[in-house]
Amino acid sequence: MSENTKGAWLSPETYEHLKAELNDMITVQRAEIAKKIEAARSEGDLRENGGYQAAREEQSKLEGRIVELTALLENAHVSEPPSGDEVASGTVVTATIGGMEETFLLGSREAADIVGMEVYPESAPLGQAILGLKKGRKPPSRTAWAGPSRWKSSISSLTKARKPGCHAKAQAKTDSKAKV
Repeated sequence: MSENTKGAWLSPETYEHLKAELNDMITVQRAEIAKKIEAARSEGDLRENGGYQAAREEQSKLEGRIVELTALLENAHVSEPPSGDEVASGTVVTATIGGMEETFLLGSREAADIVGMEVYPESAPLGQAILGLKKGRKPPSRTAWAGPSRWKSSISSLTKARKPGCHAKAQAKTDSKAKV
């Protein structure tokens, strides 16, 4: 990431969504799990109480997610998506990679459920390879990287970079006039 950003890039909408999710976990879900644990405790011997063990495991997962979201939100770089023809955090990219066309968002993986598409962080090999590329330009040779199974691949072309939100249902409308 660039030096002026603290952590993962998030759009204001994604930030607010995750903030609401965190608030729900802290205020509602914690209380629900505490009730489940208390009800299971009243059943007797905790060593052989499956309901108690399940509630404690659910509590552990919830607390882990709370810690994860808290850290993400505290360190996030929140801004509107970039508005140029250059690939940066917050850009939806359609690129031909290894002969296959792929569309994805360059940003925080936390946004994947919200935007409904594949998300790659800037720190991933693919993110590092395309960061700073311009729309319509052939990527330089520096964009070759070793994929997860150690095969070499490269980006052969970058077809468009646009703001998130111009995808899925709006894809057909924006293909010829992609807003960047």
